[in-house]
Amino acid sequence: MKASKYQMGLIAGSLFFFGIGLTLYKAISLGFPLVPGESRQVWTIESKINFKPSGGPVQVDLGLPKGLGGWVVLEEYFASSGFGFTVINSAKGRTARWTRQNLDHSTTLYYKMQVYRPVDTPLENIPPPEIKRPRLEKDQLAATERLIALLRERSSDDRSFVSLLVNEFNAESRDMDAEFLLGSFEEPSLTVLQTVLAHAGIPAQRLRGIRLEDGRRRQTVSSLLEYHDGEDWVVIDPDNGQVGMPPNFFVWERGNDTILGVIGGRDSSLEFALVSNSLPAKTVMGMEQRAEEFNLLDFSIYALPVEQQGVFKVLLLIPVAALVVVVMRLLVGIKTSGTFMPVLIALAFLQTTLLPGLALFLILVSIGLYIRSWLSYMNLLLVSRISAVIIVVIFMMAATAIISYKMGLDRALTVTFFPTIILAWTIERMSILWEEEGVHEVLVQGGGSLLVAVLSYLLMSNRLVEHLTFNFPELILSLLAIILVLGRYTGYRLSELYRFRDLDRQQ
Repeated sequence: MKASKYQMGLIAGSLFFFGIGLTLYKAISLGFPLVPGESRQVWTIESKINFKPSGGPVQVDLGLPKGLGGWVVLEEYFASSGFGFTVINSAKGRTARWTRQNLDHSTTLYYKMQVYRPVDTPLENIPPPEIKRPRLEKDQLAATERLIALLRERSSDDRSFVSLLVNEFNAESRDMDAEFLLGSFEEPSLTVLQTVLAHAGIPAQRLRGIRLEDGRRRQTVSSLLEYHDGEDWVVIDPDNGQVGMPPNFFVWERGNDTILGVIGGRDSSLEFALVSNSLPAKTVMGMEQRAEEFNLLDFSIYALPVEQQGVFKVLLLIPVAALVVVVMRLLVGIKTSGTFMPVLIALAFLQTTLLPGLALFLILVSIGLYIRSWLSYMNLLLVSRISAVIIVVIFMMAATAIISYKMGLDRALTVTFFPTIILAWTIERMSILWEEEGVHEVLVQGGGSLLVAVLSYLLMSNRLVEHLTFNFPELILSLLAIILVLGRYTGYRLSELYRFRDLDRQQ
């Protein structure tokens, strides 16, 4: 027994101090911030160009961002395995070009950059370009002129005219001419807007970029409309009519030039994966440069693709929730329905937020328990019973999402983040517990699971905890050491001390 305790203490102590040591090394020697807020918000943007060869030589051109609107590009990385690569500088800006003589399979090219925005500055007030009116058919031209005349009567200047035009195109009940124009053009509505503005004598161009959302994958290029009112350039969102640059909008291209051009390929697409972190700019720039020098100690998930970084940003929070489960069960004595079901519920709460998540969970489980009690009268086997519950849970999720959408409750649409299998198994376990132990035990274990899940969510959603787990993943070793030590605890739990409090008084 003594040898076992000694070995456990040695292992736990080694893990704990190894994790703390690596953390201090990265904080002191490499400049990683221990507290969020010490550094700027740095975005890692990974671009993926997918295409299929169509025969002959291949040339892929990607227009590179120019750092507009106060954005600063800290570092760039291009993946060009098997391709010739060069960056072309011209009056219009920089263009990345991949070339290859022959290609016989689908290919993905990567461009990764790290950017931040020290100052939110407006776009440069450049001279408006020459207006070129697109050629229209007679009926299209007539509808355009009638629509322009109608909106001119309702507007006082170019700004009000553009706002009325955008709102007219987004209205459920549109003017007949606006409806005709949107239906007669094969191009998107933004192109139709530019066409109408050109015939109205208002200079306009596209402003393309990325809406930055942490952890977002398969993001596509978003387009805004930029028009000149005679004095300044004004940005307006063509989808909702909101004026001004949206927050966290990274400007990639200003103008009507194409961002991606592929020669010798087909079915091309451009997607983005996004991750936000709080590392200082100098640390971000120095990480890859010093990777070989400190490759034994300076390990970081920043070397992974951005899509995987977003996944690990959530996965690295699971050990924190596991520690909460261990503490609440072994030290406090809280009963839960399963060991790690509270962890999965807490992960779902991270997506739904706490109050909507609690409401959705209680509603789904309550309805599921009622349906499960009805299924018990059919004397089904366990496999069939659980399968039936899974189908019912999925149907309830779909119904909840549809009803919430119709009622305008967008937050409830995140019901899909709840693990379907876990919900079904929870309903099954609680129903069996109800039959064997009674309602009281169901309330104890169900309430304990929700309590632990809420505590886990509050800890996982803490900004400091999220910062430490993502930037110092070696701290997980220290958490493992604490869990191993707690696993040897055989004393009284807090709930037991309260339970036997009368015996202490009698003594």
